[in-house]
Amino acid sequence: MTFSEENYLKTIYHLTTLLDTEVSTNAIAEMMETKASSVTDMLKKLAEKHLVNYKKYQGVSLTEKGKLSAKMIVRKHRLWEVFLVEKLDFSWDEVHDIAEQLEHIKSEQLINRLDDFLGNPTEDPHGDPIPDANGQIIKIEKQLLSELSENQTGMCVGVKDTSSEFLKYLDKQEIALGSKIQIVAKETFDLSLKIKVNGNELTISNKIASNLFVKMI
Repeated sequence: MTFSEENYLKTIYHLTTLLDTEVSTNAIAEMMETKASSVTDMLKKLAEKHLVNYKKYQGVSLTEKGKLSAKMIVRKHRLWEVFLVEKLDFSWDEVHDIAEQLEHIKSEQLINRLDDFLGNPTEDPHGDPIPDANGQIIKIEKQLLSELSENQTGMCVGVKDTSSEFLKYLDKQEIALGSKIQIVAKETFDLSLKIKVNGNELTISNKIASNLFVKMI
């Protein structure tokens, strides 16, 4: 499988996870910043390899073979992110682009040894689940911080937005995975939140709260 084919599979997998439905050609083109005609050509190739189900004008979905292949790419990406953060001291906003390159390494033996070396982690540095060698994923119960009510407390378990800008913002506010976040007050006008994190009070926008996953505690 080529790098390009792997990138398409991973994109379709992510969109399927987000939308929980068949994915349109335009959605893939938008996420990959390419032309719809290029997407159509690639989908035909992937369909010939039995990696996707594709019919013109009806969207696309992954076959079981395609879903497992996509999960293995995601597995490699997220394991490398863990390695870069835990073993090479990269910060969580630096690792995505490097892992994008490392995820195309073909050696299954290397990835399984990497998994064991890291202690078989179930989540990457952003709180996203890591598929195991069989493609199984341990899901955790989580919700967006914006869905909590006043006086409720949650522990940060992930981020919806993994952009470098957002992660750097969280670093400035000293919000990280494992941080306990209490809702002190909720503004009815713009749904901004006054929160308490690590003993410090601050105000965050609804946009910020809508990009933070928490587990109720």
